[in-house]
Amino acid sequence: MLPATTISDRLQVPSKAQRVGWWDGGAQAGDPFGSVVLAGHVDTKTEGLGFFARLLDVRRGEVVVLNGAGHTASYRVVSVVSVRKDALATKSGAFDQTTDHRLVLITCTGAYDASRGGYEDNLVVTALPTGLAQ
Repeated sequence: MLPATTISDRLQVPSKAQRVGWWDGGAQAGDPFGSVVLAGHVDTKTEGLGFFARLLDVRRGEVVVLNGAGHTASYRVVSVVSVRKDALATKSGAFDQTTDHRLVLITCTGAYDASRGGYEDNLVVTALPTGLAQ
């Protein structure tokens, strides 16, 4: 897990396919409100499938568990939606910090546009806590 930031309303994720970025403007696991935002690559040209390729198969009701630094937090998936990349920061609500506590997982999806060097859409998986950080 590495820090991820936004530049010009675009989330900057780690360059390595197997790394996940934790948005530095978001909540922490166990916080009483706000979105914990994690983002990573679905794949890369040089490394193949990314860590978040598994999100393409996630369905509502599945459980996601965060582990780290001796703590565990569990979340249940409540929505899986595709959002145009240009609407992720402004219209998806993924980065909302005024909402009840939740986990938001983001990766790329949709058609690959070689002329732009990336996918047209983002997959946004939202999950609500089932067990707070311990």
